[in-house]
Amino acid sequence: MVTTFRELRVYREAFLAARRIFHVSKQWPKEERYALTGQIRRSSRSVNANIAEAWRKRRYRKHFISKLSDADAEAAETRAWLDFAVDYAYISDEMYVDLDAAYDQVQSGLVAMMRDAPRWCGPAKTVREEMPTYFTDEKTPLK
Repeated sequence: MVTTFRELRVYREAFLAARRIFHVSKQWPKEERYALTGQIRRSSRSVNANIAEAWRKRRYRKHFISKLSDADAEAAETRAWLDFAVDYAYISDEMYVDLDAAYDQVQSGLVAMMRDAPRWCGPAKTVREEMPTYFTDEKTPLK
């Protein structure tokens, strides 16, 4: 049973992808600090913030769907910034493919949640999802 937004698979996948973006963007040129670097960090983190807000608004189906839609839009924006990052050779083609695939999974999950909003918007005891294990580094599980 899912009891907090942090337990949602889509939240965890987005969190790990945003973390990877943050770390890889540390190496980008200083002239990108307030442009590409700031924008991609903001949009990638916003995905998680909107998922958290959606979770708290799940008593109201339309609000829930609206916040998930915002998360989906932020994920799309992040993917657009990834296009620039790979074009400018700030990230490798392999990193681009991995991150783009991660956001594809996030967006697929968000769309599935929006399509099946009644399942998520009922009482907390009715929401069920398998608990995957994620790791923040080689040793530390993400809780």
